[in-house]
Amino acid sequence: MHQVTLQEPFRALFYAPFYAALARGDYARQGVEVRLLPGTVPSLAKDSVLDGTADLAWGGPMRLLLAHDKDHACPLRLFGAVVMGDPFFLVGRAPRPDFRLTDLARLTLGTVSEVPTPWWTLQDDIRRAGLDPDSVARVTDRGMAENAAAVAAGTLDVAQVFEPIASAMEIAGQGHAWYAQASRGPTSYTAFYGRADVIAARRDACEAMVRGLAATLTWFAGASASEILDTIAPFFDALDRPAAARAIDRYRALGVWTTDPRFPPEALERLQTAMLSAGAITHAPGYAGLVAEDVTEAALSSAA
Repeated sequence: MHQVTLQEPFRALFYAPFYAALARGDYARQGVEVRLLPGTVPSLAKDSVLDGTADLAWGGPMRLLLAHDKDHACPLRLFGAVVMGDPFFLVGRAPRPDFRLTDLARLTLGTVSEVPTPWWTLQDDIRRAGLDPDSVARVTDRGMAENAAAVAAGTLDVAQVFEPIASAMEIAGQGHAWYAQASRGPTSYTAFYGRADVIAARRDACEAMVRGLAATLTWFAGASASEILDTIAPFFDALDRPAAARAIDRYRALGVWTTDPRFPPEALERLQTAMLSAGAITHAPGYAGLVAEDVTEAALSSAA
């Protein structure tokens, strides 16, 4: 039995497949005993992997892009894709089915302050739509819950939020999703990552993790929202079940979660491009320099 210490970045519904894999025992069936290290600060997961506290973590490829921008010899590599669609939405108080990103020129937008990626990817969408993102009036110093409350109260035009906040607002009649950032197409948001030397030394364990993840993703694609919520319930103390079920169905319809753990090159390309256009990085290592896709391919080939 392989033993792997896995670092969680923070708890969020869009990470549901990772929790399902643990709860279902899909790693254990592949001969891996996983010890999960709970996380609350996303940026610290990377440090946990770099200093050897954890063998692997799951999290945003943007963390690795930042690390490689700072240190071109950074040893961190990605494998095992899960969230390959952007899980954030723009939500306004009233329905607006004809909303266009260029409409933001006349609105005040509350952007996510908890993590930077949602704005970096959105600003690239805005730029491609023909509007200078620097011209958008933004509230940048409030969290998603506070911005959602401001939209509900009519004191903010539009908020950038993830699920289940968007669904809870809709169920309560306090907001409507105007724009799903996943509608742009593949964008890499979450995968496993580890140090290249650890991946090489623990190659069998990493491949087994991929096979476990593949089993989870297959189940996840066909399970009902209710089954998924029952499965991940041990990881969420106070989940708004109706909102979470609606969120799971919407995320699946939007293709936020991939159906197998292969890492799409176009998903990383879109994230890299967004971060470059935002000025978050000046150097991009490219797919071959960042993704250890050979781990995933070997894992799936041996399972075939």
